[in-house]
Amino acid sequence: MLAGYVLIAPQMVGFAAFVLGPLIAVVYYSFTKYNNLTGDISFIGGDNYRKLLDDPLAIEVAQNTAVFSLGLVPLNICLALLLAVLLDQGLRGTIVFRAIFFSPTVVSVIAWTIVWSFLLSKDGGLNLLIRMVGADGPNWLREPDTAMFSVILVQVLKGVGVNMVLFLAALQSVPTELREAARVDGAPPWTIFRRITLPMISPTMLLAAIVTVIGSLQVFGQVMVLTGGGPGNATTVLAYYVYLQAFKFFDLGYASALAVLLFLAVLVLTVVQWWLRKKWVFHEQ
Repeated sequence: MLAGYVLIAPQMVGFAAFVLGPLIAVVYYSFTKYNNLTGDISFIGGDNYRKLLDDPLAIEVAQNTAVFSLGLVPLNICLALLLAVLLDQGLRGTIVFRAIFFSPTVVSVIAWTIVWSFLLSKDGGLNLLIRMVGADGPNWLREPDTAMFSVILVQVLKGVGVNMVLFLAALQSVPTELREAARVDGAPPWTIFRRITLPMISPTMLLAAIVTVIGSLQVFGQVMVLTGGGPGNATTVLAYYVYLQAFKFFDLGYASALAVLLFLAVLVLTVVQWWLRKKWVFHEQ
């Protein structure tokens, strides 16, 4: 018994120092007026939360965060599943394409985003391709109608490789006997995929959905480098708004209240997804 506690002690110390401690500190600071530039701090109760409810920009930021998540999560999972199905066919060059699609995940977020900021600029690579077919592309990162879509696209291409690898591993673990038996009985490919393959990989889809939703709520670097939250506030999401309040407006108390809101949003969505798994996850043990 003692040996077990000794073995987990480093992890417990790390969890207390880098997760639990900062979490408690953020909750405490959310009840204070704390100027982190001057160091002045005073206890103000729930004023930061009342300010949050009256802040029209906070509502816009919450809407932007929801739009980003609703755009990113389905697109990421569908594209990852499509790529995994194609790579699972055993065609020539599968290893090369798997490496190509996965390689963006090991590239630094900042380096990846800087490259895409050039490609999506007014005279960037994407608009050069559009001009080759005789049309003019928009200024992707500076127009309200295209800025959020551009940020979502960059994040999807950056992270789709992780879910693709997860789905590919899940597809390769589906017993071939089941699919062969269905083919012998005359089932078409789409029915085999919908009735056999999808239920068999549903636990992996649950994992991918939870991880992708959490990641979508924490997006920061892409917004900061690509748009700076603009044009206007069109791409200002919650994590970036926390940064603005803490390190641009030096209001760490209000930033902490926003961080608590972000934590609660992640917690609630994760619990909801975990509860909904009973409806669609197959052969859970």
